[in-house]
Amino acid sequence: MISIRQILFLGIVTCFAANGADNGFIVPRCEIIPLPENQATFRIDGVEKLRWHFGKEYPRPFFYPFNGPSGTSLTRMGHPGAQNHDHHRSVWFAHNKIDGQNFWADGARTQVRQKFWYAYRDGNDEAVMASVLGWYDGENKELMEQDVVAALIPLARGEHALELQMTMRPGAGRKQAELEKTNFGLLAVRVARTLSVHFGGGKLTNSEGLEDEANIFGKAARWMDYSGPVVVGSGKKRKSVIEGITYFDHPDNLRYPTHWHVREDGWMGASFNMHEALTLTQAEPLTLRYLLHAHSGGYNHGNAESINKAFTARRGFKISKSTRKHRQFEVARIGR
Repeated sequence: MISIRQILFLGIVTCFAANGADNGFIVPRCEIIPLPENQATFRIDGVEKLRWHFGKEYPRPFFYPFNGPSGTSLTRMGHPGAQNHDHHRSVWFAHNKIDGQNFWADGARTQVRQKFWYAYRDGNDEAVMASVLGWYDGENKELMEQDVVAALIPLARGEHALELQMTMRPGAGRKQAELEKTNFGLLAVRVARTLSVHFGGGKLTNSEGLEDEANIFGKAARWMDYSGPVVVGSGKKRKSVIEGITYFDHPDNLRYPTHWHVREDGWMGASFNMHEALTLTQAEPLTLRYLLHAHSGGYNHGNAESINKAFTARRGFKISKSTRKHRQFEVARIGR
């Protein structure tokens, strides 16, 4: 004899089946979902890890938030104590200068704009976005073009990584573009206030075991870590936990290991042009790869070595015209 509970259960299962819950569709772990107002959210298991903002109201596109394993953003918008650093937008691309034009500070009349996206690719191992940015001077002349590939990768213990590949070449119709000598550029990270050494309880550590701005600034290193407390929960459950961001330079990058521009007030950047300029041509573009690892707990050198080994072993990306139905472009790992 079937009980009422069994009848109800069978009814629920039948309802799900009728609505296609068991129709063979495989839900990918990692997704990129376009949103209104020129945004795209990156998610793992339905939980947002970061968001891409590319609206023309901003001088440059950026990622915010960049959430840690706890769900709290490990980055912030702007400097905690200086309004003239509002151009520090979480995780962003910038440079000072390109062909004499300032693409670092706000108010310079320059702008980096997303021209279009090539492809969004969901999957279980990673979600990948490919887009193209134009770097325009005050007269709306494109000085440089930049392909950006961003891959969100799930890791153990609820951690994740953002792998970034950028390829830069002169703008359309131009023979060359010069990335001038400067500390500022090309990929910068403004950490949350509580992670910073000066405004919070954070710590700066590089791959060589050096700590603090005075010992790290301008030094070459394979990676940089900024770790510290972040606040989670609300009301009586509000508390702090330790998390951080490890920022890796890839061994295939020109000038590896990079020199670093870091500050105790809460930011770090791989300073590609710290000691010399570089001229880009159409025949010789520049491709750089970086990785941002959102980790729980404080800096752990052994864990960083493991993440670096995996990053080093992974192939980069290629963007190509698609031959598949309803697709214009494809983004895939080289060799796949």
